[in-house]
Amino acid sequence: MNSKLTKELMSEFFGTFILILLGDGVVANVGLAPRLAANGYNWDTIILGWGFAVMVAVYIAGGVSGAHINPAVTLALAVKRGFPWAKVGPYMIAQVLGAFVGALAVFLCYRDGLVSAGLPNVWCTGPGSVFGQAFWGGVPPAGVAALGPYSMLTALITEIFGTMVLLAGIMGWSDSSQGSWAGGLIVGFIVCSVGLSLGGPSGYAINPARDFGPRLLGLVTGTQGLFSDLYWLIVPIIGPLIGGPLGVVLYDVFIKPGLPAPAAK
Repeated sequence: MNSKLTKELMSEFFGTFILILLGDGVVANVGLAPRLAANGYNWDTIILGWGFAVMVAVYIAGGVSGAHINPAVTLALAVKRGFPWAKVGPYMIAQVLGAFVGALAVFLCYRDGLVSAGLPNVWCTGPGSVFGQAFWGGVPPAGVAALGPYSMLTALITEIFGTMVLLAGIMGWSDSSQGSWAGGLIVGFIVCSVGLSLGGPSGYAINPARDFGPRLLGLVTGTQGLFSDLYWLIVPIIGPLIGGPLGVVLYDVFIKPGLPAPAAK
């Protein structure tokens, strides 16, 4: 493994660690908040927390690896932006490992509250998450992969569209900014927009590592029902891996041809 790739993988690991430390951290903070009782379940707070988590992670890791911190971003850039395919697997592994360790850090910070509450699912999206329990009245029956009224198919479609918007937004910012310092802030706002508009049916993972790494940590620590059906694979992993490249493809079809030519140097 060459030195440059090693540094990039370290950046992706640490960036995704920060993402989950702050992202799952806000879920735990809201979901367990004894100070606010039922009012502690605030979807807007979770969305803002995740948006700021993305912003911080992008600023931390962007200078070394580009701050993919998301396998859907890595795959999309390989499909349409020339990112080396040889790096795709290592990047994804580093992202999942970073997400796992980030979730471990959240567990260490909130262990007392989590144990007291029966180790609820603050780790990942889907049936049984604290969001689902707060807004749709509890965990679905065994074998039913749904958040309240939403089916697995609906959640999958929403993940595809949400990740499509994320990648199209990133491409648009990238083409218009020419490396502006505001990149982390803009990407954070894009994530907030997706959560506010499309977060309901699936909990908007829009990032396979964000969901899978913490899901593994939840399994290790004793949270129940995280792998009870194929929801964990179909919605938060396959959905974003479809939506990411789709977002770049559609951007290139509808937007890229109309952009002004780069100014000659």
